This record gives sequence, C-alpha cells and structure tokens, in this order.
Amino acid sequence: MVRITNSVASHRRKKRLFKCAKGFVGDRKNHLRLTSGAVVTAMAYNYAHRKLRKRDFRSLWIIRISAAAKMNGISYSQLIHGLKKVECELDRKLLADMAVNDPSGFAAVVGHVKKAIAVA
Repeated sequence: MVRITNSVASHRRKKRLFKCAKGFVGDRKNHLRLTSGAVVTAMAYNYAHRKLRKRDFRSLWIIRISAAAKMNGISYSQLIHGLKKVECELDRKLLADMAVNDPSGFAAVVGHVKKAIAVA
C-alpha cells in the first residue's frame, strides 16, 4: 500500500503559518511549534491594538490642541466649549494638524472662539 501523507495540504498550512510569522526573531519564525503559538498571540494583540490605535491618536490630538491653545492664552476645555458655541465643525484631528502645521490659522480659530466666549 502507498503511504498517504496529506503532504500538499500540510505544506500549505505550514507555508501560511510561516508567512504570518514573517519578521519574527529567532526560532519563532521557522520552527512550527514555536511559530504557531507566536502567531496566535500576535493576531490577538493585532486585533486589540487596532482598537487602541484610535484611542492613542485621539489622545495625541488632544495633547497637541491643548498645548497650542495654551500658547494662545486659552485652555483646551474652553476652546472646545467655544467651538461648540460657535457651531464650528472642526474635529480634533483637523485642529491638531492646524496646530502643528498652520499656527496662524489655529490662532485665528482661537481668536474667533475667544470673541464668542467674551460675548456670552
């Protein structure tokens, strides 16, 4: 009788696993037993960190806006309150980009907010 090894499917499975482990260091990239555990863990972290990345970027934007707002003599919370008051639809991502790349434009927005707060 011929020995059946299922080699094509087995090789394909291993190839798929090792492809996921590309860039891993040491034995975790080329030994089946170590690679399988490492890939499962990496996939779990990958899923979780896709969610965390959104939170991290939002915090970064808030920090940048806050620093730029303080340089213009207003606190972050007052700035956001004023933006809502004047019904300005600029989101935090855009405001942070303005704070870094266009300080004069950001200062103009802050001036507009300060006027709205002073009137009330």
